[in-house]
Amino acid sequence: MANLLNLSCRDDEGSYNVVVEVPRHSRLKLKYDPPRGVFILERALLLGVAYPYDWGFFPSTVADDGDPLDAMVLFDAPTWPGVVIPVRPIGLVRVTQQERGKRGRTRNDRIIAVPAADRRYAKVRTVPERVQKELEEFFLAASRMQKKDVRIEGWSGARAARAAIHQAARKYARQRAS
Repeated sequence: MANLLNLSCRDDEGSYNVVVEVPRHSRLKLKYDPPRGVFILERALLLGVAYPYDWGFFPSTVADDGDPLDAMVLFDAPTWPGVVIPVRPIGLVRVTQQERGKRGRTRNDRIIAVPAADRRYAKVRTVPERVQKELEEFFLAASRMQKKDVRIEGWSGARAARAAIHQAARKYARQRAS
């Protein structure tokens, strides 16, 4: 299997690529393990909590927390781990976290996107306010029972989401060059 972290974060049509780690409705947190080219079970979510949409990452990016930049794809059906979805970013959730026993908070933003090729999402430009609140509750619930203090710091739009992807892609390129 190809190393999914090294795929391009953009496709030939200009869409951004998201690699799915966890499909919609899953109660399990999976994480891609590049050396083995497989998805590893990280943990089960709290009882009653499931991923509301496909969860994954933008390949060829490095976020402030050292991992690829996180993404959630608003779509009405689950896909599968390893599926690559061409997307259009519509929002950014500003998140900070602090691991218990450590000093300082780390940014761990999440990009919210829609499938680029699905016409049903062509007019979607922002994350509706109710969906924002529901996603905030999910992100907080999904992090409970972890050794992290997670805080939602606010929301930004599509422009900030694209800027975050570009910044994370530049960071990835710099790290690969050194």
